Amino acid sequence: MSLEKLSQTIAARKGADPSTSWTAKLLAAGPEKCAEKFGEEAVEAIIEAVKGDKARLTSEAADALYHLLVMCAARDVSLADIEAELARREAQSGIAEKASRS
Repeated sequence: MSLEKLSQTIAARKGADPSTSWTAKLLAAGPEKCAEKFGEEAVEAIIEAVKGDKARLTSEAADALYHLLVMCAARDVSLADIEAELARREAQSGIAEKASRS
């Protein structure tokens, strides 16, 4: 599944019955719960990256991406918004972009 398809599925679940969809259940719990779940999944991905287990890291990275998109959707930040920000940054080096934040 592409990130675009995943993003569309998450958006479609925003108004769904929480008893029928894990995504709808997370979104109904609010942005704070979505952020908490993303944090948990990000930590699990970090642990697997340190351990060096490629298959487990792949699985946890997929979970983290899903939960990142759910967290963003809970605050009405779309994948298109994120892609636009990445495109804006593409013209400069990472070092220059970081320096511009301060």
